[in-house]
Amino acid sequence: MYHPAKKILERYAEVLVNFALNSGKGVKKGEVVLLQVPESAKPMLLALNKAVLKAQAHPIIQYIPDGMSREFFNLANQAQIRFFPAKYLKGRLEEIDHSIMIIADTDKHELEDIDPKQIMEKSKASKPYMDWRNEKESAGKFTWTLGLYGTKAGADEVGMSEEEYWAEIIKACYLNDKEPVKTWQRIAHEVERIKNKLNSLKIERVRVESEHTDLTIILGINRQWMGGSGRNIPSFEIFISPDCRGTEGHVYFDQPLYRYGNLIKDIYLEFKNGKVIKAKAKKGEKILKQMIGNINADKVGEFSLTDSRLSKITKFMAETLFDENMGGRYGNTHIALGSAYQDSYPGDPSKVKKSDWQKMGYNESVVHTDIVSTENRVVTAWLPGGKTLVIYKEGKFTI
Repeated sequence: MYHPAKKILERYAEVLVNFALNSGKGVKKGEVVLLQVPESAKPMLLALNKAVLKAQAHPIIQYIPDGMSREFFNLANQAQIRFFPAKYLKGRLEEIDHSIMIIADTDKHELEDIDPKQIMEKSKASKPYMDWRNEKESAGKFTWTLGLYGTKAGADEVGMSEEEYWAEIIKACYLNDKEPVKTWQRIAHEVERIKNKLNSLKIERVRVESEHTDLTIILGINRQWMGGSGRNIPSFEIFISPDCRGTEGHVYFDQPLYRYGNLIKDIYLEFKNGKVIKAKAKKGEKILKQMIGNINADKVGEFSLTDSRLSKITKFMAETLFDENMGGRYGNTHIALGSAYQDSYPGDPSKVKKSDWQKMGYNESVVHTDIVSTENRVVTAWLPGGKTLVIYKEGKFTI
């Protein structure tokens, strides 16, 4: 098993702890950080624990054994699948200020022949925790980030050696820089410039056009573009949660999607009045349609663009965290089916009533699935008064 140099892992941990948390500002003295790390990523856990302690914060460790998911779904009855340890999870969430989760799959197909309905049922059971977490985040009392630890399973899936796979992670996260935190701060500054410009334009709707796509998305009132907050490392995307009732047209995604232990390829979606009315895929279509069958999973919760000048990700990594931030020649566009981000609201999300979220068209679902396209495309914005402006072309923002 290949592991990167200790120095690389320490830099990775520094970026996650001292940049990603607290929305780009890093962890503060005395704060509590939950570290959720799989067994296969133990070297990363050691580096994270060290970084949290050096920051004079308090780590809480959730060390997750590999290979337990399949056995759970093979053995668990419906009561066990729907079990929700409310007291435990509520108490843990109240205790922590931040969380860092590391993705490190040891079998990308572990759940491939498990009934997706069972996996979705488990996700539904966990929804109260996500609601509590979102509420705490909206109140400005919680931040989180994700990172990827390269494994043989991940490398095998995309036809790389483990060393080659890690080379992509190192490049994407700027871990060869002597001070990667400063690099990420510079990237965050540029993302901030672009999103501020987008917000100043007061865009009413966007149209995405490429060889296989013609999609119009109404953004709606009380929205702001977001990005550069430290959620997800790497993250170069600039995104918004649009009015889920205002999506029309069709869109094709040339990048594969892994969902519920299954591979879905060549996804095509058609929208009318905000809802998916047709969904096709050359591989995994049944899984795609089952996912869309969840409540409100047939509506858009996020629209995102990545500028190819910021992202060094050029290869498919079989992990959404990286694939939704792909740069390459044309950057990427991705949309998420399902839940919206309430922090796309420009005011204080904690003061908005549930009924008002619905009135504004912020989608709510147990699903949030990002699907990625890297086709060359033009994104045109409609501004107040009917003016139009090309905001993205040839993989780059033009503003």
